[in-house]
Amino acid sequence: MSIEIRNVNKHFGSFQALRDVNLDIASGELLALLGPSGCGKTTLLRIIAGLETPDTGSIHFSGEDTTDVHVRERNVGFVFQHYALFRHMSVFENVAFGLRVKPRGERPSEAQIKQKVTDLLKLVQLDWLADRYPSQLSGGQRQRIALARALAVEPQVLLLDEPFGALDAKVRKELRRWLRRLHDELHVTSIFVTHDQEEALEVADRVVLMNQGVVEQSGSPQDVWDHPASPFVYGFLGDVNLFHGRAHEGLLHLGDVAIDSPEHAETQNAQAFAYVRPHDLDVQRYTPGTSGIVATLSRAIVVGPIARLELLPVENNQPAGHDPLIEAQIPAQQFRASGFKDGETLVVSPRKARVFLQGH
Repeated sequence: MSIEIRNVNKHFGSFQALRDVNLDIASGELLALLGPSGCGKTTLLRIIAGLETPDTGSIHFSGEDTTDVHVRERNVGFVFQHYALFRHMSVFENVAFGLRVKPRGERPSEAQIKQKVTDLLKLVQLDWLADRYPSQLSGGQRQRIALARALAVEPQVLLLDEPFGALDAKVRKELRRWLRRLHDELHVTSIFVTHDQEEALEVADRVVLMNQGVVEQSGSPQDVWDHPASPFVYGFLGDVNLFHGRAHEGLLHLGDVAIDSPEHAETQNAQAFAYVRPHDLDVQRYTPGTSGIVATLSRAIVVGPIARLELLPVENNQPAGHDPLIEAQIPAQQFRASGFKDGETLVVSPRKARVFLQGH
């Protein structure tokens, strides 16, 4: 089931939740809608589901206009952050619920329901819990049951809204892997909403980044990570340092440091800013005459193989107007070998940066 979203706008009072959204979702694709709170991702999901109606624009399922089709007719499965299982029903009855409420002509027989539910519980690896009640399950188990219940009606589209948002980090990680495996088995067109970039990049075939009701970028996880289309995308996908400088004929000048910026080869002395990821900073001891951004090591956090350094730029050297704190990451081994101490003066220089011109 492919989905085509065309020119969708949605207001809630004077607030515009979606602005002219266009998106094609391929059949069998696992797509993540990623962005901060209030960016419009859940509103878009609810419009696809039929729980909200767009002010203008259309939704097509495999070429058929479903904009005005009732939610019950859309054959969509839902999983929300707060499981919403029926507390008074056993796990088995929860999963069977969607099948039992079908109109008589479409309802499977009791034997078929039993077989279907058993198969689904095996699929989510919880067939041994069929007789338990939701209150007897862990959060991760409840969420898998919620997914089995959504799949019971054989939806053409599966919609997941922050499905793992209420769970702790370890369980989230396990469920993310599990969801990816499950999707590879079933190939049902799936859209999940998340504000967690790690989750989106790890699980999805394609990531759609949203900001203030607009699609900022759409691409494979690798693509959006390697080639962020806008400052928003760069800043949203992981830790980043922001430096202000000037772009001139293919170079970005930050104080006495010049960084290659070939995409701005034609630019003449324009204000620009550069995003540099912490692992793209070289760090060494300061000796007079070393070019780079001079900074004091305020704190080092060594966890596992990585040392995270927090550095405060030394006033007279720093390019005007960048963040007061620079974050760098170097291998823990290198950190130990160099013997850097808190309070020591170091020099950082970006190996690689993404440069945007001011006002673009």
